[in-house]
Amino acid sequence: MRLDKFLKISRLIKRRTMAKEVADQGRITINGNKAKASSNVEPGDELVIKFGQKLVTLQINDIKETVKKDQAEMLYNIIKEEQVNS
Repeated sequence: MRLDKFLKISRLIKRRTMAKEVADQGRITINGNKAKASSNVEPGDELVIKFGQKLVTLQINDIKETVKKDQAEMLYNIIKEEQVNS
């Protein structure tokens, strides 16, 4: 599944266009490699996303085309969150 679509379905980022912008700015890595919005993600991949002053590391558990809002968090595990000073 495309990275931007996964971020939207998992509700980590609300809109797919926003997910694409964040990826294109180089603020997301997949398994240590810079990611594009079109990068493929699979279960077991580790994502690191920079949200403003926060760095979130998570692991993908599952990939689904659609998911209910209350089940979206089951698609990933947050490994760690840390504050980053620019």
